[in-house]
Amino acid sequence: MIARFAAACAPGWPAIFREWIRVSTQTLDPLDLYDLRASLTDEERLVQDSVRRLVDARVLPIIRECFEANRFPRELVPELAALGLLGSSLSGYGCAGLNAICYGLICQELERGDSGIRSFVSVQSSLCMYPIHAYGSPEQKQRYLPAMARGELIGCFGLTEPQGGSDPANMKTHARQRGHDWVLNGSKMWITNGSIADLAVVWAQTDDGIRGFLLEKNLPGFTTQLIERKFSLRASITSALFFDDVLVPQQNVLPGVTGLKGPLSCLTQARYGIAWGVVGAAQACLAQVLEYAGGRTLFGRPLTENQAVQIRLAEMARRITGAQLLALELGRLKDRGALQPAQVSLAKWNNCRAALEVARDSRDLLGGAGISADYVPIRHMLNLESVITYEGTETIHQLSVGRELTGHNAF
Repeated sequence: MIARFAAACAPGWPAIFREWIRVSTQTLDPLDLYDLRASLTDEERLVQDSVRRLVDARVLPIIRECFEANRFPRELVPELAALGLLGSSLSGYGCAGLNAICYGLICQELERGDSGIRSFVSVQSSLCMYPIHAYGSPEQKQRYLPAMARGELIGCFGLTEPQGGSDPANMKTHARQRGHDWVLNGSKMWITNGSIADLAVVWAQTDDGIRGFLLEKNLPGFTTQLIERKFSLRASITSALFFDDVLVPQQNVLPGVTGLKGPLSCLTQARYGIAWGVVGAAQACLAQVLEYAGGRTLFGRPLTENQAVQIRLAEMARRITGAQLLALELGRLKDRGALQPAQVSLAKWNNCRAALEVARDSRDLLGGAGISADYVPIRHMLNLESVITYEGTETIHQLSVGRELTGHNAF
């Protein structure tokens, strides 16, 4: 009706009224209600579109089978590398040198496919390549980073331990100097990529504080064990790492950092990517439930004509839009060099909770079909139960924000 009225308006109508008519007849993108894409640069849109095409063409056709079979699609690694997605925000050494917004969009599109694919890229880029780039020697950077950017070397990040992942200062893994070398003993738990990694970035207690060690696979005494019987992140490799008198040469110690600053700075990078990534999972759920509800008729009318259904869909859109805005502003802060860890904690906490609630409600709106792997919400919901926990539980991030507000540490 508005569109027909607008067409009938004479050219002499006030310009402000004609503009109101034009805006009122535009169709909003249900997955981007605030049109955040319009605020992106040409490069950022190009990056997003490239990753979206990759996910549509190569991830979505196989990811259900991978999830059901508990299989990581390693065959995708060369394609991820060829697109410049490994270490994409780093400069030099064959890395793309993209800005923070681009990295966020990469994570968002990859997690629209599956959290396991985003986790692989996040671990490789933020938890393994970043500390080598930030704290490594020139020789370490040249030796590892180009091969990791090409996907020829896969990395894993060894921080979490069986006795308590939320308290890294309680680390039991330790390293003692023996001449010019180090002897490493201990274990790590819940390590993404652990059993397929060619290089492990392992954090251990030393007499001088926590240090980072670069362990290549097949070192005597270094073994891994695949963690099976998972009902989440099934398209991702999760492992335990064990160190029994592993001899690490001095040239494989990260020289540029000592203490918890090293691993925590890596987690800040990865948590930033998570804040973006989970938006993609939520968008995938909303897109499918919109299609399903629009085509399903109950009690003589489509589900989408019911007030209760519209309210629930609107709630999903509200959560997604809020998460998008937080992620975008977080990226702008990061690109300005003004990012603070508490800001990342707020975004990781808020966005993971929002995405998980969208996935759960999408699963419910699908009715009985919601528990079928033929539909994406159950897979994303199960994955997000891990994502909301790893790299800082919801409670840890709440307390991080609380500490920033009050100045008191309640951990």
